[in-house]
Amino acid sequence: MQKSFGQKVITFNKNLKYTGSLPPGFDVLNPFFDNPETLEVMTAFYHKFYNDNRKRKFIIGINPSRHGAGVTGVPFTDTKRLETVCGIEMKSANTHEISSVFLYEVISQYGGPERFYADFYINSPFPLAIIRKQKNGSWLNANYYDDKSLFEVVKSFMTESIRCHIGLGLDTSEVFVLGKKNAAFIEKLNSENRFFDKMTVLEHPRYIQQYKSKEKQLYIDKYLIALNKE
Repeated sequence: MQKSFGQKVITFNKNLKYTGSLPPGFDVLNPFFDNPETLEVMTAFYHKFYNDNRKRKFIIGINPSRHGAGVTGVPFTDTKRLETVCGIEMKSANTHEISSVFLYEVISQYGGPERFYADFYINSPFPLAIIRKQKNGSWLNANYYDDKSLFEVVKSFMTESIRCHIGLGLDTSEVFVLGKKNAAFIEKLNSENRFFDKMTVLEHPRYIQQYKSKEKQLYIDKYLIALNKE
C-alpha cells in the first residue's frame, strides 16, 4: 500500500539524526529524541493535514528554533498555534515563537491550515535546531550560515536533506525560500544540484516581526501574491 505524503514525512522525522562534526561552541538539538510528546504531536499534525499524495510546493526556512519546531517538531509552529489553529494540544511544553505568529497570519489569510497545508510543505535544509554557546555559558539559537566553518561541515547533510524532502513528492518547479541570506546559500546548493527550476525569495517571518511589524500586512500580501493565492 502506498504511503501518504504525511506518512513519508513522519518516517523522515523519526529517522532524522545528525552525526557529523560541529565547530567548537555549536550543538544540535533533536526534538524527536529529546521529548517523547514531540513525536506524538508531529505525527498527529502530518496525519491530519498531509494524509494524501498531493504534489505540494516547498517552502524552505533556515533551521528550526528552540521554541518553534525545536519543540513541536512542526516547522514555524509553536505550541500556541499548534493548539489554537491546528487543534493539536501539547501538554509538556508551552512556547511562543514570533516567526510562528507571522506565518499563521499568512495561513489564516490564505484560507486556513487545511487549504494552506494542502498546497505547501515547510521544512529546512538543516531540519534540526542549532544552538551556540555564549561567553556566559548560556545557549542561543544559531543559523547554519552564522559561521563559515559550520556551513562547510553541515553542507553535505543539508544537500541530502533537501534531496530527501523532494523525494517525499514535492513539486520542484518553484521553491519559496525564507530569508535573503538563507537564499544565497540555497542558491549555491541549487546551482550545484539543480533541485528547483525557480527560486522565489521572501523576507523571513522573524525579520518581518522584529523590524517591519508596522508594515506587516504589506508583507502578508507579498507572501499571498507569491504563493499564487487565487
